[in-house]
Amino acid sequence: MSSSALRRFFVYGTLKRGEPNHKLLTSPENGVGKFVGRGETTIKFPLVIGTRYNIPFLLNKRNTGNFVRGEIYEVDDTMVGKLDELEGYPDFYDREIQDIKLLDEGEEKILSCWVYLLRTFPDHLLNFEMLTEYRDTPERKYCEVYNESTPDDLRDHVQADLQK
Repeated sequence: MSSSALRRFFVYGTLKRGEPNHKLLTSPENGVGKFVGRGETTIKFPLVIGTRYNIPFLLNKRNTGNFVRGEIYEVDDTMVGKLDELEGYPDFYDREIQDIKLLDEGEEKILSCWVYLLRTFPDHLLNFEMLTEYRDTPERKYCEVYNESTPDDLRDHVQADLQK
């Protein structure tokens, strides 16, 4: 267990409980990943599913889309490194602090959390269905093969798939 201070992260896609990459947050060899509660953005963002890998993307386009639901975790520096690697930060995603409403408490509580946002994207992604909450489904099955890709590979696939 790392001795670093814990930081809060809001996850909205494959890292949530019951989703394909949740094991990253629960494997002790990756560091500390402590569940805090369910959360929701206080600003609307477009959450879309794209590419042939069915990856959920939170687009960096404020006040468009929906208030997005996900989960809040406290993580140590080791886990931050693993999350950055999965999300392709800083090459692919930006990471910034957002106010997230904690949904599991009796009283309304706002927590500052790190959130990954897709930095640049083709405008037509804004025509995709905008979700309130991501779920891996048989119709839109998430594909983990992209984990073996480099950020450049993934960026190229996103651009090619979205321009079809």
